[in-house]
Amino acid sequence: MDPQQQRAAVPQRGPPPPTGDFSPILTVFLSFIAIFALIVIPSSSNIKNSLSILHQVPEGHVGVYWRGGALLKTVTDPGFHLKLPLITQYEPVQVTLQTDQVRDIPCGTKGGVMINFEKIEVVNRLGKEYVYETLLNYGVQYDHTWIYDKIHHEINQFCSSHSLQQVYIDVFDQIDEKMKDALQGDCTRYAPGIEIISVRVTKPTIPESIRKNFEQMEEERTKVLISIERQKFVEKEAETAKKMAISEAEKNANVSKILMEQKLMEKDSARREQEIENQMYMAHEKSLADAAFYRVLKEAEANKLKLTPQFLELKFIEAIADNTKIFFGDKVPNMVLDQRLLGNFLQGMSGGMAREVVSEEV
Repeated sequence: MDPQQQRAAVPQRGPPPPTGDFSPILTVFLSFIAIFALIVIPSSSNIKNSLSILHQVPEGHVGVYWRGGALLKTVTDPGFHLKLPLITQYEPVQVTLQTDQVRDIPCGTKGGVMINFEKIEVVNRLGKEYVYETLLNYGVQYDHTWIYDKIHHEINQFCSSHSLQQVYIDVFDQIDEKMKDALQGDCTRYAPGIEIISVRVTKPTIPESIRKNFEQMEEERTKVLISIERQKFVEKEAETAKKMAISEAEKNANVSKILMEQKLMEKDSARREQEIENQMYMAHEKSLADAAFYRVLKEAEANKLKLTPQFLELKFIEAIADNTKIFFGDKVPNMVLDQRLLGNFLQGMSGGMAREVVSEEV
């Protein structure tokens, strides 16, 4: 077979037909749709709970879920979570402190006067462990039942049992605590997960004519209080002056007492000094007297020893010798006594005098 026949026998291949493979484009398109569904659809608030797949639970909240209208026991923490679109609905529930403001609460007092509380603030908190039970019994708007409606009820109960004077002035400072206790009592009994932290009640709005009367009455009361305070001030001043006078008198009395004690101490010191001087003088005089007595006694003893006949005779002779007068005549021998008789006489006289001196000293 020639080459041309061989080429004719071989079937000729035409150009390749178009393949039509769009899989990469379809993949990118589906991915774009998925990302759009995850980002755009959850941001739409109307269809958020039904169509969103990825949802975010904000901080301070927990996520609760419903499926077919039935509340699920699943409670999620803050963060990103997934759910089934169109089947599962999601709602965030706050579990931190929140303040509910109840506005425009009309009530009638015991006297029939209509007043209005413009705003009452209730600070409360729902316990995380009681979220499922509370929402199962009272729904997501549980605070409408146990805070908003309950405040209206308790305020009307309080006003109906008190007069306008009591509500507006006398017991107004007690309304906060009474409302808190009333709300917490019912919540503890029927919805234990709700904790009432505090209640703040604003001053109620009363009719204008009555408000003017209250203002006038308050003005008069203020004047009375000012007068009372002024009287107390005057009394306090008088009492202060009295205390100052008493203090001054006590000070003077204490000074006088101190001066008197000082004088007494000086007198006592002078007396003791005089006593010491007297004792010294007496001791000195006694010493002198004892010395004189001793001297006299010794002289008497010495004289007693001296009064011997021989000594007396010597003294007699000396006395005669010292006499410058000489008598002459017949009667001279009569004037001159016997020397021995004179000696005996003088010896007797000296002994008697010595005994008298000894007896007086004794």
